[in-house]
Amino acid sequence: MAVTIKTPEEIDHMREAGRLAAEVLEMIGPHVLPGISTGELDRLCHDYIVNVQKVIPAPLNYNGFPKSICTSVNHVICHGIPDDTAILKKGDIINIDITVIKDDYHGDTSKMFLVGDVAPHASKLVRVTQECLYKAIDIVKPGITLGDIGHIIQIHAEANRYSVVREYCGHGIGKIFHEEPQVLHYGQPNTGLTIEEGMTFTIEPMINAGTRHTKLSRRDGWTVTTRDRRLSAQWEHTLAVTSDGCEVLTKRQEEQF
Repeated sequence: MAVTIKTPEEIDHMREAGRLAAEVLEMIGPHVLPGISTGELDRLCHDYIVNVQKVIPAPLNYNGFPKSICTSVNHVICHGIPDDTAILKKGDIINIDITVIKDDYHGDTSKMFLVGDVAPHASKLVRVTQECLYKAIDIVKPGITLGDIGHIIQIHAEANRYSVVREYCGHGIGKIFHEEPQVLHYGQPNTGLTIEEGMTFTIEPMINAGTRHTKLSRRDGWTVTTRDRRLSAQWEHTLAVTSDGCEVLTKRQEEQF
């Protein structure tokens, strides 16, 4: 499948979907507290997306995924399935991944949350992973390559003695949830596809405290964990490439770009 260049009208639709996805993360934040289950977080988000925003939670029934959001706690890298028996406790870190569909277009974003007081090593991993995302966003403009994006993420992660997950990556997005290109979070400068104005894609680095190696759950076929069971963190934004940089379509009110 070729990379699609979006029209200004299409990007308008994606801007609205992105704004709504960001709103869900802003809404759910105050609920991420010790004692709540990830199943309850899913219900709160589902109700907000469907009944307040009146849009569609993209993960629900996507290739059989059973819930409306992904909740990835501690050593879960991505695609964690919300569960009423999974109770957050003080010291946990959790990624909440939100994708909504508005007028056929997707907005995809995720954020790390600290549950109560978190150990310094865990909060550092969360902070450095966010820095990886921001450093990548800073360089996105027409003429750079996908390899440039991967390289700046990899360099910052490894400078902090972390590792970059390689099996899962960012992706093109629009009317299709996951389309070309694949946006790797590691790589060499000046390699891969050249970025053009009108491209829309996610950057979503998954950074591990230990080794980069992953394990996919045989039980549910979705949950991805670190093989060494050390912590992992992830942040994600959907971007649209402009004439001289990029627009973060899923920017939250707390962020400055």
